[in-house]
Amino acid sequence: MSDPRVDAARCDAVLASLQAQGRLPSVVAGVLRGGSLVWTGTVGGSLDDRYRIGSITKTVTAVAVLQLRDEGLLSLDDPIGRFVPETGYAAATVRQLLAHTAGMQSEPVGSWWERSPGVDFATLVAANDGSRAVGGPGEFHYSNLGFALLGEAVARLRGESWWDVVSGRVLAPLGMDDTAYGDDAPAAQGWSVDHFAGTLTREPHQDTVAMAPAGQLWSTVGDLARFARFLTEGHADVLADATLREVERPTSATYGLGLWLLDLSGRRLVGHPGSMPGFQAGLFVDPVTGDGTVVLSSSTTGLDTDAVPGLLLGDVPVPAVEPWVPTDRVPQAVAPLLGLWFWGNSALELRWHNETLHQRSLALAERTDVFELVDDRIVGTWGYHRGESLDVVRRADGSVSHLECATFVYTRTPYDPQAPIPG
Repeated sequence: MSDPRVDAARCDAVLASLQAQGRLPSVVAGVLRGGSLVWTGTVGGSLDDRYRIGSITKTVTAVAVLQLRDEGLLSLDDPIGRFVPETGYAAATVRQLLAHTAGMQSEPVGSWWERSPGVDFATLVAANDGSRAVGGPGEFHYSNLGFALLGEAVARLRGESWWDVVSGRVLAPLGMDDTAYGDDAPAAQGWSVDHFAGTLTREPHQDTVAMAPAGQLWSTVGDLARFARFLTEGHADVLADATLREVERPTSATYGLGLWLLDLSGRRLVGHPGSMPGFQAGLFVDPVTGDGTVVLSSSTTGLDTDAVPGLLLGDVPVPAVEPWVPTDRVPQAVAPLLGLWFWGNSALELRWHNETLHQRSLALAERTDVFELVDDRIVGTWGYHRGESLDVVRRADGSVSHLECATFVYTRTPYDPQAPIPG
């Protein structure tokens, strides 16, 4: 789309840079000005696809809780045990759970809930008896488990499932028809990117069941833009304007009541980041101006969602970058070389990237050299070792002993000062 309120070419460049630097199989994004979606872009994905939005789900759960408060069905100072008496965190108040200040542990006991088949609420609450609390009430400590308790309270007070409540009372009035509980088609596949090889591994799209109120939902750029507009303008059928302003007020340095707070160039944005296996997402908007951003990606890591608003709403020049392409096959000559190496005591890594071998300093967090396969040689094409051969020195059994390049020796462990340097 073309709109005079946005520099589309610059936004395209930002998105390309995010994809390349983060090694994202796909990324889609949108920019809002005055509450209107004025730019959308995609690298490797489709704007029609649903992406898992992770903890942005919490903002929807929070709205459902505040609706109950406005109807007089609960108070924010009620203990959660009034509605969920069997929980080991019965004394935690609704307000504390919304603000992550109840002193609860961050994750439920058991296997990693985001990657594991979900359990029902009875199983969840039985395994979390309150003994894993990390502190007393008042201090911010992010808790996914807390939002599972809030979602259960919503379901019990409404007499229907959490999903039926939020889909009927929050999503439908806002016109968020493309937001779904699961990976209903069209949906992006979530991926994990191998750090050294750049290959892709499918991530599971688990139904989190009892933990769903903390991170289950799937959505699109268009629907999240509608939610961002709601955070700016409100909606009489969803929340009173005074309540909306209440949830946006700080309860700690970075959080309100179910909303993440982000300071950007002297103004405060509200929204939430989100992540689940195979996905990262971010939604932030200035509730005063309606300027905001939405971003969705199909990678477990690699996207700094808090940095996206500054990049897409700012005016800092963005350099052109080469798009990153996932690896289909690592050459046999390179595969044994990938991973961690040491030059003396200095750690570096070798990774396969866009059909070239990259050497990166871990201390400097930057690329230092690039090598390419030329016939049967590995030759430097960029950096200090440009034009030099990277020689692979093997043991008698054929395994790799160390690497040499113009007298630089790289070993799998730091040098032993008492031992001779290989050569």
